[in-house]
Amino acid sequence: MKRVVITGIGAITPLGNTVNDFWSALVSGKSGAKPITKFDATNFKTKFACEVTGFEPSPYFEKAELRKYDLFTQYAIASVQEAVTQAQLDFDSLNRDRIGVIWASGDGGVSTFEEQIGAFNAGNGIPRFNPFFISKRISNIASGVISIKYGLRGVNYTTSAACSASNTAIIDAFNYIRWGKADIIIAGGSEASITESSIGGFNASKALSTSNDNYLSASKPFDVNRNGFVLGEGAGALILESYDSAIQRKANILAEIVGGGLAADAYHLTGTHPEGDGAYLGMRLALEEAEISPSEIDYVNAHATSTPMGDRSELKAVERMFASNPQLSVSATKSMTGHLLGAAGAIEAIACIKAVQEDIVPPTINTTEIDPEFKGKFDFVLGTAKSKKIKYAMSNTFGFGGHVACSIFKKFTD
Repeated sequence: MKRVVITGIGAITPLGNTVNDFWSALVSGKSGAKPITKFDATNFKTKFACEVTGFEPSPYFEKAELRKYDLFTQYAIASVQEAVTQAQLDFDSLNRDRIGVIWASGDGGVSTFEEQIGAFNAGNGIPRFNPFFISKRISNIASGVISIKYGLRGVNYTTSAACSASNTAIIDAFNYIRWGKADIIIAGGSEASITESSIGGFNASKALSTSNDNYLSASKPFDVNRNGFVLGEGAGALILESYDSAIQRKANILAEIVGGGLAADAYHLTGTHPEGDGAYLGMRLALEEAEISPSEIDYVNAHATSTPMGDRSELKAVERMFASNPQLSVSATKSMTGHLLGAAGAIEAIACIKAVQEDIVPPTINTTEIDPEFKGKFDFVLGTAKSKKIKYAMSNTFGFGGHVACSIFKKFTD
């Protein structure tokens, strides 16, 4: 098996549209929540979300091109360009047949779908659709557009595993490279789901927080008063590369990925297993693949969306897996970014990579009283970032349908 390293990262998030801005805001404990501006939310139970602000597509697309791409694809291209630039990839000098793209999205072009169906209904059923309607809305289009932009002919597909989708993409990319089937893969995910149907649908399922008067502190993972997640949007991109390839081209290596566990709860459409069985299995498989013990993990970036049952089931799994590691630091960056659905795993992987690079645990904000069942069990990093030597960091993601994806990042050493 080949070693796999990370040589570039890129981010478009509610906290900033570069990795540096994103990480700085995480360490500062900044909330990305704000009143919804993308549509009139007056009649919705939830009137706030974590929107991307200040995003300007003109550096990435000609004006005439924009009508071809939904916002989730625009976010994807922007995040990938930052990652490619950081990795200093000169594709002309590389074998494009062995460079691929594995990209994730849960909703794809949901805003395009809403706009086109709305226009169809307003036109009394006269079928006047945008010629790019289908290619804008299908969730796999971002991976295709990325490959076309850079001329990459290697493995190319989209993972659709709800909120674990981009972590699944990262793990798939890790596997393809370590099996020797690719040299470099661009992996990650993007989402632009702050729309009427998404907010309305999640409201109907009682998944979203409705703390409209206190939106800045609405996402409070692990807190006894948590009452639902806050919807977010954006993209995260990672350049995964074989160690041999990175060394040969003298790349700057940011971190190493050493394990990935994919599993399922096999329990419920939208709810996680009450004992966290799927989460436990995913973490166990990742640890086994990394060939390390639970005591060696220094930091877990928890999935922790701030839902009453979801947070509890994850913590039960973490307690079961890491009972011998009370010094384990645990935090939930969704308290700041909101929940980016299919893109969540990508930006949380970036948070883990920065954590092992800089020996800093980003905090969970807004949480003031840990669920009594878990108080004192671990080092819950609350309110303020913590300096700590971090060799191994784990990223947990879980999705509707019972999907589980857990990845492990390691501080890079020769």
